[in-house]
Amino acid sequence: MKIIVVGSSNTDMIIKTERIPKPGETVIGGAFSMAAGGKGANQAVAAARAGGQVTFIARVGADLFGEQAVVGFIADGIEVTHVLRDKRSPSGVALIYVDRKGENSIAVASGANAQLAPADVRRARAEIAAADVLLMQLETPLETIAAAAEIAAKHHVPVILNPAPAQPLPPALLEKITILTPNEHEAELLTGIAVNNARDAAAAAENLLARGVGMVIITLGAKGAYVHAADFKGMVPGFSVAAVDTTAAGDVFNGALAVALGERRPLAEAVRLAHAAAALSVTKLGAQPSAPQRRAIQRLCKSGGGAA
Repeated sequence: MKIIVVGSSNTDMIIKTERIPKPGETVIGGAFSMAAGGKGANQAVAAARAGGQVTFIARVGADLFGEQAVVGFIADGIEVTHVLRDKRSPSGVALIYVDRKGENSIAVASGANAQLAPADVRRARAEIAAADVLLMQLETPLETIAAAAEIAAKHHVPVILNPAPAQPLPPALLEKITILTPNEHEAELLTGIAVNNARDAAAAAENLLARGVGMVIITLGAKGAYVHAADFKGMVPGFSVAAVDTTAAGDVFNGALAVALGERRPLAEAVRLAHAAAALSVTKLGAQPSAPQRRAIQRLCKSGGGAA
């Protein structure tokens, strides 16, 4: 399946600690590592490993981090013609704390990601028009996301938007979104409805559908996801695993979901496959290093075990 991903690329600097520091607090004893990250790049890698033919549209700095990122994309079989080297801005960097339960706290210096422009996606118009799915998030400028969505809508290409990091979205953009995939916190920011259970998720989904979104999938971690579409409404269970690091779980979910939907799988089956990919990802440290291969995803799906 031809998947276009528009989004960010970062180098993640990870400190694993007993707990995440409070404001003004220093926590000693953490283990340090570096890994490739960025929500867009994570989704591109996840989609490629799940079996998609992926083209990534992004900006990286003309620096070591940028070069390392591109080498990694190529190794995963991702088309990098539209990964642009920005000579004025450094590559994006994320500083990540991960506690002993696998929960994280992240701060991002956007760098070249903030320079990804509408003109950059318009240069890839032909690739977007020929895609099976366009997948995006919100770590790059909103006007660039809107420009890509406009091209996709004109050519009847399904658009998946993972609205993270959460921010208000204009009606004109929401109307071009085929599938919106917020987590419970992002759904609350977009709708004002606190999402604590399936009933709350249904109310938030109804709110978003009334504003023009075609379909809503609200992810609820290990509990699964609430899906609201014309042909399916309800929870799709997730998988219960021992979490090591939840960084990029949502990105892996979206990457695998894009591939499954591009393969025209039934919606509940596609979400189940995406859950399996995300569950496997949290069992490893790091963003892109944790994205599983297709065979591992299928094994977990077929096992029938571990459902939350």
